[in-house]
Amino acid sequence: MSTFFLVQYLREQQKEHVMHTVHHKKHLLTRVRRIAGQTQALEKALESGSDCNDILQQIAAIRGAVSGLMTEVIEGHIREHLANDEITPEKRSKDVEQVIKTLKSYLK
Repeated sequence: MSTFFLVQYLREQQKEHVMHTVHHKKHLLTRVRRIAGQTQALEKALESGSDCNDILQQIAAIRGAVSGLMTEVIEGHIREHLANDEITPEKRSKDVEQVIKTLKSYLK
Protein backbone atom coordinates (compact mmCIF):
# COMPACT_ATOMS: atom_id res chain seq x y z
CA MET A 1 0.00 0.00 0.00
CA SER A 2 1.35 3.40 -0.91
CA THR A 3 0.07 6.92 -0.56
CA PHE A 4 2.09 7.66 -3.72
CA PHE A 5 -0.54 5.90 -5.83
CA LEU A 6 -3.35 7.75 -4.09
CA VAL A 7 -1.67 11.09 -4.75
CA GLN A 8 -0.95 10.06 -8.35
CA TYR A 9 -4.60 9.11 -8.84
CA LEU A 10 -5.83 12.39 -7.37
CA ARG A 11 -3.48 14.36 -9.62
CA GLU A 12 -4.73 12.47 -12.69
CA GLN A 13 -8.28 13.24 -11.69
CA GLN A 14 -7.49 16.96 -11.41
CA LYS A 15 -6.97 16.94 -15.17
CA GLU A 16 -10.51 15.62 -15.59
CA HIS A 17 -13.86 16.71 -14.24
CA VAL A 18 -13.40 16.34 -10.46
CA MET A 19 -16.69 17.61 -9.15
CA HIS A 20 -16.84 15.12 -6.26
CA THR A 21 -13.41 16.09 -4.91
CA VAL A 22 -14.21 19.79 -5.25
CA HIS A 23 -17.51 19.41 -3.39
CA HIS A 24 -15.86 17.44 -0.61
CA LYS A 25 -12.52 19.25 -0.68
CA LYS A 26 -12.62 20.46 2.93
CA HIS A 27 -13.53 17.03 4.27
CA LEU A 28 -10.90 15.26 2.14
CA LEU A 29 -8.19 17.74 3.14
CA THR A 30 -9.09 17.20 6.80
CA ARG A 31 -8.57 13.47 6.31
CA VAL A 32 -5.26 14.04 4.51
CA ARG A 33 -4.03 16.32 7.29
CA ARG A 34 -5.02 13.72 9.88
CA ILE A 35 -2.99 11.11 7.96
CA ALA A 36 -0.03 13.52 7.84
CA GLY A 37 -0.28 13.95 11.61
CA GLN A 38 -0.36 10.20 12.11
CA THR A 39 2.67 9.80 9.87
CA GLN A 40 4.58 12.45 11.84
CA ALA A 41 3.66 10.68 15.08
CA LEU A 42 4.97 7.42 13.64
CA GLU A 43 8.23 9.08 12.67
CA LYS A 44 8.64 10.50 16.18
CA ALA A 45 7.83 7.10 17.71
CA LEU A 46 10.50 5.45 15.57
CA GLU A 47 13.04 8.14 16.36
CA SER A 48 12.42 7.86 20.09
CA GLY A 49 12.57 4.07 20.14
CA SER A 50 8.97 3.49 21.16
CA ASP A 51 7.63 0.03 21.89
CA CYS A 52 7.05 -2.18 18.83
CA ASN A 53 3.36 -2.60 19.67
CA ASP A 54 2.87 1.16 19.71
CA ILE A 55 4.59 1.47 16.33
CA LEU A 56 2.55 -1.37 14.85
CA GLN A 57 -0.64 0.19 16.15
CA GLN A 58 0.31 3.54 14.57
CA ILE A 59 1.06 1.85 11.24
CA ALA A 60 -2.31 0.09 11.36
CA ALA A 61 -4.05 3.40 12.09
CA ILE A 62 -2.33 5.06 9.13
CA ARG A 63 -3.24 2.18 6.85
CA GLY A 64 -6.87 2.37 7.94
CA ALA A 65 -6.97 6.13 7.41
CA VAL A 66 -5.46 5.88 3.92
CA SER A 67 -7.83 3.05 3.01
CA GLY A 68 -10.79 5.09 4.19
CA LEU A 69 -9.67 8.07 2.14
CA MET A 70 -9.12 5.92 -0.93
CA THR A 71 -12.55 4.32 -0.52
CA GLU A 72 -14.23 7.69 -0.23
CA VAL A 73 -12.52 9.17 -3.30
CA ILE A 74 -13.14 6.07 -5.43
CA GLU A 75 -16.78 5.90 -4.36
CA GLY A 76 -17.25 9.56 -5.30
CA HIS A 77 -15.51 9.00 -8.62
CA ILE A 78 -17.69 6.02 -9.47
CA ARG A 79 -20.89 7.80 -8.49
CA GLU A 80 -20.05 11.12 -10.19
CA HIS A 81 -18.25 9.91 -13.29
CA LEU A 82 -18.94 6.29 -14.10
CA ALA A 83 -22.61 6.29 -13.12
CA ASN A 84 -23.23 9.60 -14.89
CA ASP A 85 -25.76 9.15 -17.70
CA GLU A 86 -24.27 12.06 -19.63
CA ILE A 87 -20.87 10.42 -20.10
CA THR A 88 -20.04 8.83 -23.46
CA PRO A 89 -19.36 5.08 -23.57
CA GLU A 90 -15.80 5.82 -24.71
CA LYS A 91 -15.16 8.15 -21.78
CA ARG A 92 -16.74 5.69 -19.35
CA SER A 93 -14.52 2.91 -20.68
CA LYS A 94 -11.44 5.09 -20.28
CA ASP A 95 -12.43 6.03 -16.72
CA VAL A 96 -13.08 2.39 -15.81
CA GLU A 97 -9.61 1.45 -17.03
CA GLN A 98 -8.06 4.28 -14.98
CA VAL A 99 -9.84 3.13 -11.83
CA ILE A 100 -8.82 -0.49 -12.41
CA LYS A 101 -5.19 0.54 -12.98
CA THR A 102 -5.20 2.63 -9.82
CA LEU A 103 -6.82 -0.10 -7.73
CA LYS A 104 -4.31 -2.68 -8.95
CA SER A 105 -1.45 -0.40 -7.97
CA TYR A 106 -3.02 0.38 -4.62
CA LEU A 107 -3.69 -3.24 -3.74
CA LYS A 108 -0.16 -4.49 -4.48
